[in-house]
Amino acid sequence: VQLQASGGGLVQAGGSRRLSCAASGRTFASYIMGWFRQTPGKEREFVATISWHGDSTLYGDSVKGRFTISRDNARDTVFPQMNSLKPEDTAVYYCAAKLRWVEPIVASRYDYWGQGTQVPSPQ
Repeated sequence: VQLQASGGGLVQAGGSRRLSCAASGRTFASYIMGWFRQTPGKEREFVATISWHGDSTLYGDSVKGRFTISRDNARDTVFPQMNSLKPEDTAVYYCAAKLRWVEPIVASRYDYWGQGTQVPSPQ
């Protein structure tokens, strides 16, 4: 499966942004979708994940209560909605896909990755 992330760009402090990740290739609903973020010099941080049909979600502690992940299997797309953005949310955000619900918060467990989209520091 090929993944294309988009939606990054300037945001206001306390504002909102919705990213998206479009998938192509194999059946989108076969994949668990995850989002991770990374800043220079740091390891990739878990943001959120969603199960095949959206009935299960998990969030990283730093985004819990502010971010919401959803998916539209008819459009082969997953959406993290980011609210109440903070300077520490600044990062390159990556979407990822895997087939099995095994350690879904661990980056190394994901098989496919998108190219990343930059979310700059809120202004």
